[in-house]
Amino acid sequence: MPLKPHYPVVVVGAGPTGLVLANILGVERADTLLLERNERTVSEPRAVSIDDESLRTIQGIGLLDTVLGDIVQGYGSHYYSRSGSRFARVQPALQEYGFPRRSAFRQPILEAQLREGLRHYPHVEAHFSHCLEQFEQDAEGVALKVAGPDGTLQTVRCDYLVGCDGARSGVRERLGIEMEGSSFGERWLIIDLLGTPDRFRHTRVYCDPRRPAISLPGPNGTRRYEFMLHADERDEDLLREDVVRQLIGERSAGDRDLQIARKVVYAFHARVAARWRDGRVFLAGDAAHLSPPFAGQGMNSGVRDSLNLGWKLASVLRGELGRGLLDSYELERKPHAWALIEMATQIGRFMMPTGAAQAFLMQNLMRLLSVFPPARDYVMQMKFKPKPRYGAGFVVPDGASDAESLSGRLFVQPQVEVPRGRRMRLDDALGRGFRLLVFGPLPGDPLPEFPLAPSLAAERFFIVPQDYNFPHPLPAGDERSMLRDCDGGIEAQLRPFAPCAVLLRPDRYVAAVIPLSHPEPACRSLAALVDATRQSGK
Repeated sequence: MPLKPHYPVVVVGAGPTGLVLANILGVERADTLLLERNERTVSEPRAVSIDDESLRTIQGIGLLDTVLGDIVQGYGSHYYSRSGSRFARVQPALQEYGFPRRSAFRQPILEAQLREGLRHYPHVEAHFSHCLEQFEQDAEGVALKVAGPDGTLQTVRCDYLVGCDGARSGVRERLGIEMEGSSFGERWLIIDLLGTPDRFRHTRVYCDPRRPAISLPGPNGTRRYEFMLHADERDEDLLREDVVRQLIGERSAGDRDLQIARKVVYAFHARVAARWRDGRVFLAGDAAHLSPPFAGQGMNSGVRDSLNLGWKLASVLRGELGRGLLDSYELERKPHAWALIEMATQIGRFMMPTGAAQAFLMQNLMRLLSVFPPARDYVMQMKFKPKPRYGAGFVVPDGASDAESLSGRLFVQPQVEVPRGRRMRLDDALGRGFRLLVFGPLPGDPLPEFPLAPSLAAERFFIVPQDYNFPHPLPAGDERSMLRDCDGGIEAQLRPFAPCAVLLRPDRYVAAVIPLSHPEPACRSLAALVDATRQSGK
């Protein structure tokens, strides 16, 4: 099938980042070309942990029911000493964004589901066995040379190019962008098994100075083992099947003789691209950042990139906001990506004690902390994970302290109830686009005028409290605009600002908190943000 001469967006790389971005652009009705040099999506396991933010993004592209059928929801991590005794566990129960903090999945299955999801969008073309050979950009767009399966070159132009082409990104290399950060000296042997009889649904982390190891659960009877290699050990020796099975047997006799789906040696990196944008070309996913795996955030950070960049590209292409909006992509995403990489690095140091004395001190410190409820909850509920929040970008500061501020934060997603009793997750009730949540006044109460820029035209919803009983009969036109906060999660966030209206961006981050007692300053700041997008942009 020949390529069209022009696409608004071309995405290079059909891993999770590229596939999620293509689905978001599909939902946003942006004509998109997805290029992948390989014949198909991956067949071997790679990433194995999907978090609550990523599942919320999957929900937004309409694939939640499909994906949930093939994951293990809500697993934690149990930490064991050299002697085999458990000294700590991280087992979060909070679901502030609508899903468990951590769930197990299989990347080949997820990628296949994301690729199948693209069939809903005739305006999104996915071409496998197509390689981007070169590109040049000018003030009006990007010109690409694409080699098809038979090597024939085709010329394509696009308005924007996004490199989601992995750690060895050809797009990044052609732009001459360096990676900043460091690499781990340690190497890890990764083994994926099929048909495990082990029914334990949590990760086991063996903090053994002799050989740190991890056992991770997976869906459909799969399990992954990870073993740290010593400096004097050779990859080829540790990859021998008899050695692999011996290592597994030392941790679980029941898994020793299972079918091996994959075995590979990895060295890990903590690195971020110096720039995530060059004119009309963007980097996302592993092309923009590489994280150690100890926090399970590598793929999830790529999904965050897609969520952030997808709605912005679509908004600019529709002319709703100016090209300057795209300046906020790196400004918002890079600090949070670095924060998660630093978290993963710290977890890695904890998992890899350099000696028996260090292991003894760390493990007994964890036992001591578990005696104090605030410290225990901080660890068990994963409160150490950096909050998804943008300190700068397309947001209006609300003047609150860092601890209490809502601006730039990912908004909670509890269950809400609409009149006539139906309950659903908040995002399903809101739909897509900018949305305005009004908290304090009830439907029918007088509201001050707070005109928003036409570009931010937002459907309005009244959040009514947990103990509110919908009137009968309903006032005309109020049914869709009323949402009851079923468990008080929204009220807990908005009560310090009430009465207020909160403008949510399409990615469900808070763009602004608008106090109803004096809405003018926030509205003026939002108007200035919109104007700035039209006056800047590379």
